[in-house]
Amino acid sequence: MGDDRRRTASASPYEERYAFARAVRVGDRVIVAGTAPIWPDGSCDPDPSAQMRRCCEIAVAALEDLGATAAQVVRTRMFVTDATIADAVGAVHGSYFADARPAATMVVVAGLLDPRWLVEIEIEAVVAA
Repeated sequence: MGDDRRRTASASPYEERYAFARAVRVGDRVIVAGTAPIWPDGSCDPDPSAQMRRCCEIAVAALEDLGATAAQVVRTRMFVTDATIADAVGAVHGSYFADARPAATMVVVAGLLDPRWLVEIEIEAVVAA
């Protein structure tokens, strides 16, 4: 059985260091790895809404690189470091995925890899035949 995986990368320094792809497509499924709010220059906006928008920009670009769209997202996972930012993060989630209305989970975590990050997301899509 051949490996039909297709991968895409982003500018994250962790992809090479930790040997992972930003997203992988196998058949009709596209899975996007945990995506943090990193700007190209390595900076991180302290605003939770801006961070979620950046996470979504990176993740949706990865989907599109592999032939999927935000409307085809079936699952999202949001990791936040403080429950008080849930509404801000959720509002941005809604602006990106309202058409898809994916199964979604938001979890409060003790921390993320970089202490500046307040949110990280994972997404999964199924590409319609």
